[in-house]
Amino acid sequence: MTRAARRGALGAVVVAAAIQFAPGPATGQNPQFSQWLDEVRQEALGRGISEPVLESALNGLSLIPRVIELDRQQPEFTLTFRQYMDRVVPAARVENGRQRMRENAGLLTEIGAAYGVQPRFVTALWGIESDFGRITGGFPVIASLATLAFDGRRSAYFRGELMDALAIIDGKHITLDKMTGSWAGAMGQSQFMPSSFLAFALDHDGDGRKDIWNTKADVFASAANYLKRSGWNGDQTWGRPVRLPSAFDPALADLAVRKRLSEWHKLGVRRADGGDLPTRDLMASIVIPDGPDGPAFVVYDNFRVILKWNRSTYFAIAVGSLADRLAGG
Repeated sequence: MTRAARRGALGAVVVAAAIQFAPGPATGQNPQFSQWLDEVRQEALGRGISEPVLESALNGLSLIPRVIELDRQQPEFTLTFRQYMDRVVPAARVENGRQRMRENAGLLTEIGAAYGVQPRFVTALWGIESDFGRITGGFPVIASLATLAFDGRRSAYFRGELMDALAIIDGKHITLDKMTGSWAGAMGQSQFMPSSFLAFALDHDGDGRKDIWNTKADVFASAANYLKRSGWNGDQTWGRPVRLPSAFDPALADLAVRKRLSEWHKLGVRRADGGDLPTRDLMASIVIPDGPDGPAFVVYDNFRVILKWNRSTYFAIAVGSLADRLAGG
């Protein structure tokens, strides 16, 4: 799931905890919804989406009350950083991820070389987003997006995603009955929203479809393409845990504050084990996700790229940490 589709880090916790909700019973159409669907149909036709696709996707479409419930009842995010990491990067996921990397080593290496993204980061995103393809969501994407778009709370955003989802079906990348995802419309093993699919999904295996639901070549290449086009540096990592000096000014722990590693070193920042920071003088920031008394990290430009995937500091650290552990760190 990407960007506005998630509520901060909570979406990753839901995936990591293997929580899946089944769609609730659909309601019958009401006049307002029917009129709204007619307007959607006309807009979609104007965008070039074919009439047969619109007939199959929109005729008889009903609202899903459970989607509205989930949108309204999202709890406040209250997990501490350690609780979050225990859920999202447990030992079992690390071991599973290492096995998946071994099983897909050839494909991951090929895609990593093609897009300049280390395989361990592609695998980490795959693991956190869908538990390596095991949990992708069972909601019908068109009905879910239509429900959220009609609801009005974020109607403009979800209406745009609905149009993009219809375009994906029209492009024959997936059939209507197979287009399932989260209650908010995130799809496939990479949990792309439809707009992200259109922007970044790839047909790596050359079969004419961008299949992020079932084809690992497309899943991996699409994730790598997202990172690469978002500014990923293939010769750098994401960051590392550090130890801060007792007199460290907490105001410096901000992504808006960027210094070279040599400058952080002069301020007393050290590796978590007390060793010196790396000699490669990268620009970096300090983040302390649980406040001054919690763990601290020095983070590089690739950390900011992960934040473009999901704007949650917890999520970005989890991806980086899982990637490190997949590589034996």
